[in-house]
Amino acid sequence: MLTRPIPATGETLPVIGLGTWQAFDVALREAERAPLRAVMRALASGGGQVIDSSPMYGRAEETVGDLLAELGQPERRFLATKVWTTGRDAGIRQMETSFRRLRTSRMDLMQIHNLVDWRTHAATLAGWKAEGRVRYVGVTHYHAGAHAELARVVADGGFDFVQVNYSIGEPEAQDTVLPAAAATGTAVLVNRPFGQGDLLRRVRGRPLPGWAAEIGCTSWSAFLLKWIVGHPAVTCVIPGTGNAAHMAEDLAAGRGTLPDATMRARMATLVRDR
Repeated sequence: MLTRPIPATGETLPVIGLGTWQAFDVALREAERAPLRAVMRALASGGGQVIDSSPMYGRAEETVGDLLAELGQPERRFLATKVWTTGRDAGIRQMETSFRRLRTSRMDLMQIHNLVDWRTHAATLAGWKAEGRVRYVGVTHYHAGAHAELARVVADGGFDFVQVNYSIGEPEAQDTVLPAAAATGTAVLVNRPFGQGDLLRRVRGRPLPGWAAEIGCTSWSAFLLKWIVGHPAVTCVIPGTGNAAHMAEDLAAGRGTLPDATMRARMATLVRDR
């Protein structure tokens, strides 16, 4: 698995991780959790580390925490979650709950979701980082309409990570957030890599072009993910899935040759013209 450094420390992360929105919001029944256990095994065996969740993803944090406790090997995981509320005390309560659900005493990355009351939570997290309760602090958004503000916050410094939507179908971050991250040494997590499935639906049933073999692509999911990872500012992409076979396909995007600028332009044109 290819890795990229976190600029703040030089620690490296595999370029493909796992998002848990929707897929991990399941009940306690074994029939619902068994496929997710397989996903997390596929992530680990394929060299992935980053698992991103949130308290607003229903039972996702609890599911992740339970499965990680079963599977062990905590040193091979990079846990990221979020705070999404207003007020200092409410933020602390929400984050403490996330610690309990994820069964950890130290969070690798705590992110302020959608910039909600970000100054308040940033002050709390600065203290928690100094105490060692969180290793990294970040801010997130998922919509292009917020990219300008997100870029301004990143440009002002003080955050280790920014998480943002970025894909062939939603490329706007490359004009705002990604340059700000590159300029300030901020690591980038990418959400919505398939545009909530729209990009995969657009290419469904169509063969990959022969030239996709030049960058080692054997699936459309790897094709779309490699386009993202080909941007040098991107640290890790977190596709969401509840299917172990899809997880394996996604992880393949983190191996082999990455597309250069010319190839990325060709890839984007192909998908946008579908």
